[in-house]
Amino acid sequence: MRSKALRDKIVESLTSVLPIALIITILAATVAPLDTGTFVLFLGGVVLLILGMGMFTLGADMSMLVIGENIGTAMTKSRKIWLISLLSFVIGIIVTVAEPDLQILAGQVPSLAKETPLGNYLLILTVAVGVGVFLLIAMLRIVFRIRLSWLLILFYAAAFVLSIFVAPDFWAVSFDAGGVTTGPMTVPFIISLGVGVSSIRKDGESDSFGLVALSSVGPIIAVLTLAIVFHIHDVPYTMTPPVSVGTTREALTEYLYGLAEHSGEVGIAIAPIVVFFLCFQLITRSIGRRQLVRIFVGFLYTFLGLVLFLTGASVGFMPVGVAIGEILASKWGGWLLIPVGMLLGYFIVAAEPAVHVLNKQVERLSAGAIRASAMKKGLCIGVCISLGLAMTRILTGINIMWILIPGYAVALLLTFFTPPMFTGIAFDSGGVASGALVSSFVLPMAIGACTALHGGAADFVMTDAFGCVAFVALTPLISIQILGILYKVKTNRIKKTFLSVDDRILLYEVD
Repeated sequence: MRSKALRDKIVESLTSVLPIALIITILAATVAPLDTGTFVLFLGGVVLLILGMGMFTLGADMSMLVIGENIGTAMTKSRKIWLISLLSFVIGIIVTVAEPDLQILAGQVPSLAKETPLGNYLLILTVAVGVGVFLLIAMLRIVFRIRLSWLLILFYAAAFVLSIFVAPDFWAVSFDAGGVTTGPMTVPFIISLGVGVSSIRKDGESDSFGLVALSSVGPIIAVLTLAIVFHIHDVPYTMTPPVSVGTTREALTEYLYGLAEHSGEVGIAIAPIVVFFLCFQLITRSIGRRQLVRIFVGFLYTFLGLVLFLTGASVGFMPVGVAIGEILASKWGGWLLIPVGMLLGYFIVAAEPAVHVLNKQVERLSAGAIRASAMKKGLCIGVCISLGLAMTRILTGINIMWILIPGYAVALLLTFFTPPMFTGIAFDSGGVASGALVSSFVLPMAIGACTALHGGAADFVMTDAFGCVAFVALTPLISIQILGILYKVKTNRIKKTFLSVDDRILLYEVD
């Protein structure tokens, strides 16, 4: 039974990853030829992505989602506000401090180490505390039934006010931090935690979403505050040469190093969650022995899947991203970057593991009224537009705030016209869409394009290349809310049709 479930998940991930693989292969065979070693790394990355995403999604279903719902339900049943607050803060830090997506972003800003006492570790800790504080706020919002849209307006307004006091070259990194925080390790746990907390209320379905949304804005505010406290400005970008291999043995060696490195990272990421779960189980005894075994098997699948996925993304896709970005930027003034970026954006979001988790949760909690396929299409359109904007900004040098401020203004305005559940889903989608592939493929592609356009200089990378993740986190907020408005109109039309039929039946019976 479990082997069939794994086979189904791998087939599902194959359909998600294959379009991206085909697009990159066509580019490599036509306008952006790659050297043999880089292409071999890419092919290995495709295989690992397919296997890794299949194993991860199965593992998340078996372990992370079950644990999150149980902990969320138990926390809320206690009715102790101090306990809910403390546990929410601790969980937020635990699931974020070693989030692989965050590690990828921090690793791409090596020069930040010179600006702060703890270097990149201070960035990671700052983001983790930001998530902890805002997960606490998100939990209390559900308990006290505070409308999500008011909190989003308040905190995004605070983020833009703080950005006034931060150097422009750090804006993009700050908003990127909000996107990468909610990655494959964090999302399943946080989403299921919200489901568990809201499940004890009869009207809690719409409140089960929104935790990822608030957990995404927290790191933005935290990183902006970090920049103000340490007076971070004029952060130079240090170019790290991409992996280059000449033989199959060298390619295999790179993958073995990658597997070893990511095994340690993922082990560190999962270990605190396992320890926290064991403490919870010892105290509550709420999970039976059979389900307990299933959860630990799920942890194993999650570990192996995430190791394979991240190794494929970083070793196989990162060098390809840099190479394609450099080649496309050197042809026809670089304008080919826009259509290629949009095409990749449409398909790349479907290959993010956390997206599958969110879409299935949406379909399940809405009792099938909101289809996973409709969610997927809305996200694909949103990310397609976002990468078009990102590539346009690289070519034109437009200030990132000229896009972020109007974009968030529209997104926040739509919250007054969208059903409450769709508001939470939309803002959760923004955090979920900006995952590992965006960090390890799209961002390197933007960096490669930016350096090629400026003659190999890295001076504009911090202002022009960074920000891709922030755009990917922004556009789904608008596209999914528009989907919600269309859903509302369609539902109202159906209700009116039924009411009209009922009225005719009633008149007939009276006559």
